[in-house]
Amino acid sequence: MLIGYARTSSLGQVAGLEAQERELRAAGCDKIFMEQVSSVAQREQLELALDYVREGDTFIVTKLDRLARSVGDLLEIVARLEGKKVSLRVLAMSGVEPLDTGTAIGRLMLAVIGAVGQAEREAMLERQREGIAKAKREGRYKGRVPTARRKADEIIRLKEEGVRPSEIASRLVIGRASVYRVLGAQTARNQMAPHRLGAQHKQHGRNCNASP
Repeated sequence: MLIGYARTSSLGQVAGLEAQERELRAAGCDKIFMEQVSSVAQREQLELALDYVREGDTFIVTKLDRLARSVGDLLEIVARLEGKKVSLRVLAMSGVEPLDTGTAIGRLMLAVIGAVGQAEREAMLERQREGIAKAKREGRYKGRVPTARRKADEIIRLKEEGVRPSEIASRLVIGRASVYRVLGAQTARNQMAPHRLGAQHKQHGRNCNASP
């Protein structure tokens, strides 16, 4: 089954959304999910589409920027699709052949995209290391609290609102492993709370019994 996804960034881009729908239908999509929302906001229809697809389906978008907000976001979406044995097809790739992860060429193109993203991350980390080293030499470096720890309250709030860990990670631009660590620590604290309360009551009772 061919599943399409179309998105524009604002409600005013109706023509753009309709154009994407026409392209997706021309590509043979049996079902199309559409929404008008910024890529940095919660993309509810995208989540529904990713939940809807099944093994053997092909997930189709007109352009990469309609699907992913970054290379990392793209690779995470592709990983989710591959986990369900669903291929991704992008109809327009800057004038070259469409990207289709169901083909050897498509997988090669995706590998190149992933390599570029990795190179960008490594270059960014190198610049960060150089900046930290310079700040240390000048006595200005104080370190920082880990990103996930700074965002722990947001992670817990979003989880209580029913947002999935993978979407929390995307929204807050942190790793899924960090989200699971924060949630796991919160669960452990919640489980320990009744034990601590019981121990406090027991200690209070002993103190009362020991009073003259």
